[in-house]
Amino acid sequence: MAVKAYDLTGRTAFVTGAAGGIGRASAVLLARAGATVHCADRDAQGLHETATRIKDHGGTARTHHLDVTDRTQMRQAVESCERLDVLAAIAGIMHSSPVLETRDEDLDRVLNVNFKGVLYACQESARLMLDRNIRGSIITMASGAVDTGGPGLLCYGAAKAAVVQLTKTLATELGRSGIRVNAVAPGWIRTPMTDRHDDAAQARTEAVMARMSPLGRVGEPEDVAHAVLHLASDASAFTTGQILRPNGGVAMPW
Repeated sequence: MAVKAYDLTGRTAFVTGAAGGIGRASAVLLARAGATVHCADRDAQGLHETATRIKDHGGTARTHHLDVTDRTQMRQAVESCERLDVLAAIAGIMHSSPVLETRDEDLDRVLNVNFKGVLYACQESARLMLDRNIRGSIITMASGAVDTGGPGLLCYGAAKAAVVQLTKTLATELGRSGIRVNAVAPGWIRTPMTDRHDDAAQARTEAVMARMSPLGRVGEPEDVAHAVLHLASDASAFTTGQILRPNGGVAMPW
């Protein structure tokens, strides 16, 4: 029964940010669990590579080359799905600047992608689920940044905190319709987004992050993808409005 609970055969998932990192790992794992996966991203080459990886493992993938900050593009992509059981809104960008040096355009850019992009995906997916009476699962991507302050992370942390509030609010609004809404808040994960330094500096950064974890390592995209699969599946049928934290134990909020 435990294994069957993770079986997504016959279901359809829509994954934003699917061209790489956590988004790619999640799309591939959802497909391996049996779902037809619609992969969305603005990186056309990355989308092609993700879809190819899914198909090479015998899965089914569709691609949508879009900008998550464009509501019309998001609506058209979601409405092209025959059905929609799972949304994984993973697309995001990183920005770092001290509070006193943060410009309006920096804040706007991060909020547009990391919050509005998630909001649009949630709104359009929820509408489709409601219209077709689907008891689906919506998964948003928060961050360990919501649990602690970090120098330079005002824009990123604020946007992710807004995602958490969106998740909790939407969970209360959709619960009676059988739609679950949860967030994943990863710790430091080795992805292209966190690889912002030369090799030596990156190694030092990862060593520091690993020492902060009781497990003594940084995370991999697959660590987060398994959390996404859990929330997408019937294994989490009684879970909504929650934040799942695959962070290596760096933060342990009550």
